[in-house]
Amino acid sequence: MIGRVVEDIVNFSERNGLYEKRILLMFSGGKDSSLALYLLKEAGLEVSALTFFHRWSWRETLNWSMKFTKKLGVEHYLVDVTEGLLREAAGRKGPICINCKKVMLWNAKWFALNNGFDILAKGDNANDKIIGALLDQCKSDIRLCDIPRVGVPFFRPLIKYTAEEVEALAEEAGIRPYRMYEHARRRQWREGCPLQYIDREEIVTPELMDLAYRANYEISKLARRKKVRMSVRVPSFEIMCWDCDEETLREAQELVETFREERR
Repeated sequence: MIGRVVEDIVNFSERNGLYEKRILLMFSGGKDSSLALYLLKEAGLEVSALTFFHRWSWRETLNWSMKFTKKLGVEHYLVDVTEGLLREAAGRKGPICINCKKVMLWNAKWFALNNGFDILAKGDNANDKIIGALLDQCKSDIRLCDIPRVGVPFFRPLIKYTAEEVEALAEEAGIRPYRMYEHARRRQWREGCPLQYIDREEIVTPELMDLAYRANYEISKLARRKKVRMSVRVPSFEIMCWDCDEETLREAQELVETFREERR
């Protein structure tokens, strides 16, 4: 299946002149963006990776992503967006992901323009439905969107493949990203960062962001040991878990109680 997908990307790239372009892929280190980077490299395109991180990012996944790009022989840029995220999110109500995506998109745009890249790429698959998003307003083939408001075309090589197909392709390619065993917002492996677990309608503060990181880091260690997926919302301290047994939930409650006491 990998061979067919690579061939399809090669044909598409030849028809659209992508072999004369420099491509910058927004690379989170998750399965989708890792697979997209792998496929573009296999197709012989000139591709580099761009990873945004902040003070509350998982260091484990960042380390894995750097090892992955080194193995592929891909140029990898790391950009700290802590200040921009604080500017956009602090003092506003959650969820924080809306603010973070805005910061990353515009930082990616200007990074590309200032460093001679012609195209931005993303690992979106067919299951990614974001109502009203710029990338859902493509006028032609949704794989390559020329959006004047952004000023840089977007290439989404996986957008016609479902999450299940992406999973199978990644398995065939031997791509197994580091997992924090988060609960995430979907049953499929869809990890991000601990700030997504700040309670909705809560006013975001740096202290709350720190709490979300510390509480979920400890919970993730328990989840990894128990081989379940678990996260905790803050400041409500609601525990979310897929397939937890009573013993695991009890241990999680004990962990959470230490943070609850700290907050009192």
